[in-house]
Amino acid sequence: MVSWVFVALLAAAVLVLVGAEWPRLRGRLGLDARERRSRAKRKANLKLLRSESEEFAASVERDLSQLPTLEERDRPTR
Repeated sequence: MVSWVFVALLAAAVLVLVGAEWPRLRGRLGLDARERRSRAKRKANLKLLRSESEEFAASVERDLSQLPTLEERDRPTR
């Protein structure tokens, strides 16, 4: 025969275990998990469009070539 004290201690241990693991369980089973799965599905349908990349690269190179360098700015004027 099982004592009522044993049953109460077992129930308390289960409650402590669930309480300690609740954040991890909520992350896997709760609303956050549903949102993560939904976002993953939406992201799977996205496509990266690559256009005008050469023109953009040339524009960046032109802009960088026009920036002053440290040597030009810090050159001593004697």
